[in-house]
Amino acid sequence: MANTIPEIKKQAEAKMAKSVEALKHELQKIRTGRAHPGILDQVHVDYYGSSVPISQVANVSLLDARTISVQPWEKGMGSKIEKAIRESDLGLNPAAQGDLLRVPMPPLTEERRKELTKVVRHAGEEAKVAVRNLRRDANEHLKKLLKDKQVAEDEERRAQDDVQKMTDRTVAEIDKLVHAKEGEVLAV
Repeated sequence: MANTIPEIKKQAEAKMAKSVEALKHELQKIRTGRAHPGILDQVHVDYYGSSVPISQVANVSLLDARTISVQPWEKGMGSKIEKAIRESDLGLNPAAQGDLLRVPMPPLTEERRKELTKVVRHAGEEAKVAVRNLRRDANEHLKKLLKDKQVAEDEERRAQDDVQKMTDRTVAEIDKLVHAKEGEVLAV
């Protein structure tokens, strides 16, 4: 429990920044028509009895704007990686060329693009809710300081204003991220 105004504000700011990072991570997973090596981050493959991300058993890079290449580091891993990608919920269909796997990104249908924009907006909304909850928590801590007579009323008021400004900045950043991702999803 933070017990000074600067500590409360610093904690709120750090947690809000984490919410934005979590949103960025979430948005990265959402597939657009363009290839992005990070799309495969959530796909795990069986490696000697352990489930590991593909990036730990292969080199994942871009061949072009619509194709990801996956180059396994060990012989025999190609088929396991191919199976893992095919069975993931990403709707991708990898093609083996010797040891190299080519993963073409299928073009998105108009309907799918609209669904994805809803997913993007929902992720943005969840991030905003998290930020508003952090604002509420910070304001409750500030009110407690005031009630316990550890700070003056005007100090508490100023601190609440600062927390509100921090919240507004964070929400604006979230809106910007969501808007950019929507643009990416809708771009044909």
